[in-house]
Amino acid sequence: MKALIVEKENLKNNLRIVREIIDKDKKKPKLIAVIKGNGYGLGLIEYANFLVDNGVDFFAVATVEEAIKLRENGIKQDILMMSSTAVKEDIELLIKNKIILTVGSKEAGEAIEEIAKNINQKVRVHLKIDTGFGRYGFIYSQKEEMVETIKTWENIQIEGVFSHFSIAFFGDGKETREQYDRFIQCINTLKENNIQLGMMHICNSSAFLRFPEMHLDAVRVGSALLGRLSIPNTYGFKKVGYLKSNVAEIKNVPAGYNIGYSNSYTTKKGTKIAIVPCGYADGFNVKVDRDMFRLIDKLRYVVRDIKDAMKNKKLYVTINGDRCEVLGRLGMYHVSVDVSDRQVKLNDEVHFDVSPMFVDSNIEREYV
Repeated sequence: MKALIVEKENLKNNLRIVREIIDKDKKKPKLIAVIKGNGYGLGLIEYANFLVDNGVDFFAVATVEEAIKLRENGIKQDILMMSSTAVKEDIELLIKNKIILTVGSKEAGEAIEEIAKNINQKVRVHLKIDTGFGRYGFIYSQKEEMVETIKTWENIQIEGVFSHFSIAFFGDGKETREQYDRFIQCINTLKENNIQLGMMHICNSSAFLRFPEMHLDAVRVGSALLGRLSIPNTYGFKKVGYLKSNVAEIKNVPAGYNIGYSNSYTTKKGTKIAIVPCGYADGFNVKVDRDMFRLIDKLRYVVRDIKDAMKNKKLYVTINGDRCEVLGRLGMYHVSVDVSDRQVKLNDEVHFDVSPMFVDSNIEREYV
């Protein structure tokens, strides 16, 4: 039976490192744990419960569905839905479940204001400012229009303001500093107009580690908690998550025997092979090497990694502590592994290095 194994001690190690960095900051920014994308693949509810048990009390997600699922499963802590929306049905559902909304446009503000007025309730929100990402948020250069919009609100309670870096994981930081400066300029304009902003936050995991001077009042940490960084890991983070399966069949094949689609591998000598029911559809050899979560980005990288897997690039799995080579093309749901001269038996456990985000959500998450 396949399962994604989540090492709790590694998670605790990574959470400790994040808190140590926060504690060194004079501002002591608030930790907002980002658990979008099914908790970065660790299982949304299992991961949230683990973090709650370890003292985390503020979460951020990217979709309405994630926010509601957390509430339905007993998560009572603050939850910020980071995507701005003007869809009334979504807004009503979020308000009903006491989710902090994001307002990133005049239209979203108008929709929330109308609903809040109708139910005679103050609605908690964070403002989103687009400082050069081109997604959600008021455009940074339209500060005056943003101020005019906010001044029409009577039933919206601003508790925070944030933006998002587009390239904090790469380069010399020039673009990141430009985005930060735009954010601060917007904040100054809002303050000059006596608009109360609450907590300010802009740092994601990469920026949190690379640019401590930009921490502000809160930091949004996601991938760092999994030890899967888009920058060199010089901090002591440990990778979290590997896929386990079992040896389903073992056979001995002669020299000159073809293995895999398109006869992509031919044995040079008699070879003992183990068949393991796990492949690229389970997330094996599908990697994230950029901090990206848009569906189009994910699909592009999945296609690239599958193409790589279909080349003659060597892949390995671990069986009984031994590194064993995968033979032939990687299958959708299986691999053939060279176990010649190794003491491998049916049902032996096989470990696959995977990015948890790409592991099928139907596969069990096992916290150990």
